[in-house]
Amino acid sequence: MKFVNLLFLLTFFGATSQTIQDSTFVRLADYSSDFVFDMKYATADNFLKSAVYDCGECYLRKETVEALINANREFLKSGFRIKIFDCYRPLDVQKKMWSIVSNPIYVADPAKGSIHNRGGAVDLTLIDENGTELDMGTSYDHFGPEAAHAYNKLSSKVKRNRKFLRKVMENNGFQTFESEWWHYNLRGASTLPVSNFKWRCH
Repeated sequence: MKFVNLLFLLTFFGATSQTIQDSTFVRLADYSSDFVFDMKYATADNFLKSAVYDCGECYLRKETVEALINANREFLKSGFRIKIFDCYRPLDVQKKMWSIVSNPIYVADPAKGSIHNRGGAVDLTLIDENGTELDMGTSYDHFGPEAAHAYNKLSSKVKRNRKFLRKVMENNGFQTFESEWWHYNLRGASTLPVSNFKWRCH
């Protein structure tokens, strides 16, 4: 991590030592260069048809970052890597999304907050060595039954890809969100507080 970023985080959270706590927000790219980023909500290429982030950064709680890096290392051994669509989402952004689509089927009610608002959720897929996304049966943010883990009317290839993604993520401390094949929550993240921390655009 760059010194200025580290200093900012330590100052912002009132840290008294050089040890960053597991619950601190950190930038994933400062900890690993092995991820590919396609931050959908920093663009209009999403179901909202609107950019709700000022810039496409991936911040998460440090404990989430560590688990995600471990999962990615396992994928890399098989010739794949994680592609990120969304990470931590400030509560103000959740409110902005809710104002565009006020439907709890598609957007978590900001009155309750989501695991994204807690820094413990990540939306992702896998790409191969050529940068091609593995076929998961639907696009990201496809709000239909086909996106659910329990949906069976899929090709054997899609089932195999989803199973592979799920197995490695679960082996590294994550849980599925059953209606969305791309969404994974760090186990225990529901106990983290909802946050409105906002990152600086680089």
